[in-house]
Amino acid sequence: MRFDIISVLPGLLESPFAHSILQRAQKKGISEIVVHNLRDYSTSKQKSVDDYPYGGGSGMVMTIPPFAACIEKLKSEREYDEVIFMSPDGETLNQAIANQLSGKKNVIILCGHYKGIDQRIRDIYVTREISIGDYVLSGGELPAAVLVDAVVRLIPGVLSDETSALSDSFQDGLLDAPVYTRPADWNGHKVPDILLSGNTPEIEKWRFDQAVERTRARRPDLLDE
Repeated sequence: MRFDIISVLPGLLESPFAHSILQRAQKKGISEIVVHNLRDYSTSKQKSVDDYPYGGGSGMVMTIPPFAACIEKLKSEREYDEVIFMSPDGETLNQAIANQLSGKKNVIILCGHYKGIDQRIRDIYVTREISIGDYVLSGGELPAAVLVDAVVRLIPGVLSDETSALSDSFQDGLLDAPVYTRPADWNGHKVPDILLSGNTPEIEKWRFDQAVERTRARRPDLLDE
């Protein structure tokens, strides 16, 4: 799966994509992540990518030409399944969206800044808008990194244990059950006896019951859904 990320601050994405699971996925050739500097597509002497908003008001707006030039160049090289704009007013990212996107082949992600991007880019090119929560960040780079991480880890061959992702929180509409490891007794705080019993059916039942209880306490909205 290939991600082409268009950003005015590509340096912000160097670290997230150079470590852990995302690094492993790229080294294995399972995923390709390419970050494009939007300023490379600006035709102004100053390489500017923003201008004052029509109608007045505070802040600056990212202009059409650099985005259009980069997107058109990428589309001339391959077909894309989605052109995603990371935006606070997009649909909120959840596990179902990550699962769906993990089956795509080529995706473009646009990272906004300032007061956002010219609406015409959204109208003409963007096929999907995604938010990572009801708050505003300085730009779309960190949300883009979150989205890519959530999607790439689901692609077969990325995780050492491919069944691990299937038992993550939200995969079955529930939060995950508590997890424990050695030692079985730490300063009097013990692992639940059921987990040491070796009785797999009872352990799975305990985990399910714990997941439901945790979800009811922390995210009852998930049970409503």
